[in-house]
Amino acid sequence: MRRIDNPRIEQLVDRVRTRFGNKTLDKLSAARSMLKILRSGETALGLLPDLNTLDDEAVFIDFFGVPAAMTFAMAKLALRTDTPVIPFFAPWNEEKQKYLLIVEPPVTFERTDDNDENVRRLTAAIIERVENQIRRYPGQWLWIHKRWKTRPPGEPGIY
Repeated sequence: MRRIDNPRIEQLVDRVRTRFGNKTLDKLSAARSMLKILRSGETALGLLPDLNTLDDEAVFIDFFGVPAAMTFAMAKLALRTDTPVIPFFAPWNEEKQKYLLIVEPPVTFERTDDNDENVRRLTAAIIERVENQIRRYPGQWLWIHKRWKTRPPGEPGIY
């Protein structure tokens, strides 16, 4: 994660993120830390796959029919450490007046001999799961940034 510029808000958000034992990893040193966590056999590593990313850190995957810059970090880490990607979602259930915990089966995809293609395919499979949950609970996907800001090479901006 990237630290919030306002230190008081950062402290508040960090308290919420870590109150049940989670650790936060600063974006600037995250790759090495994530690899260490996965190799050590720690419980889990949580990542948000639907964030816009810079083009040099991205693989472009259709997201709601529009090419979107998705991070390839999750797929690369999973493939390098042979770690399953297990999607978790927590939508609000109005009837029960509580959040549901949806744990899906591990993401699968057809592997090839091309590592870059495997990263693209796994990322696409992950994003398909995210898109399916957003379609199921459209009113609960909060997005305040320009999700499709980073465009594929040669494509004009959409904002």
